[in-house]
Amino acid sequence: MSEAIARRRMSPHRSPADPSRGLFETLLVRDRRPVELEAHLMRLAASVATLYGAPVPDGAGERVTERAAEVELGRLRLTVTPDGDATPAADVRVAPVDPEAVFPSFDRAARLARLDVPDGLGAHKWADRSVLEEAEREDAVALVVAADGGVLEASRANVFIVEDGAILTPPADGRILPGVTRRRVLELVPVQEQAIPLDRLLAADEVFLTNSVRGIEPVRDCDGARTWAPGPVTPAVAGELRRHWEMGP
Repeated sequence: MSEAIARRRMSPHRSPADPSRGLFETLLVRDRRPVELEAHLMRLAASVATLYGAPVPDGAGERVTERAAEVELGRLRLTVTPDGDATPAADVRVAPVDPEAVFPSFDRAARLARLDVPDGLGAHKWADRSVLEEAEREDAVALVVAADGGVLEASRANVFIVEDGAILTPPADGRILPGVTRRRVLELVPVQEQAIPLDRLLAADEVFLTNSVRGIEPVRDCDGARTWAPGPVTPAVAGELRRHWEMGP
């Protein structure tokens, strides 16, 4: 392991998220249309059923569509919160998005900062993000690393690396959120799902993140242990995803 990244590693976090704070989905709104709405609702429904034994509140999808119709470009957040024995409550909020943050260029590439979470964050998109909020710095995205030294995901995204032109990503083995954009990228381009030790990420030719608002986000630095220059694969994948999103459902 690099001495630089070992010096800057954070203390392990073991506290699970608080399920009582609910679950959420974040979607990009483009041209008054929520991107990948059906996939987000399906993932949310599976988590709500698993954790609370209930369905997503009736009309949640319609509320999302109605709020999306109010904005040309924005970030929409749908939160579902348990309410005892009653049907869970849904809340929909919309916020503006910087156009340059969607499919950002390399001069806005992400910086990663290691965060040890021995068992990972799990397969649900928890509204309780206290572990991540404590770890994140203003200029860096937390890179979640398991007890076995394997890279799992980032605090706001799934992680992909490029080796000799091949694209790899950690498997969705229950320790990571099965991202909607992650799944779409797996459908659009050849990707191998493999365990990725941290040292393998640091040796990769390129690293990029997938996110439901940013799309494809290049990575330029990881804890000062490795920096990357722009590569050819990341923008190519971004182009494929951008074309898919622009085509609509």
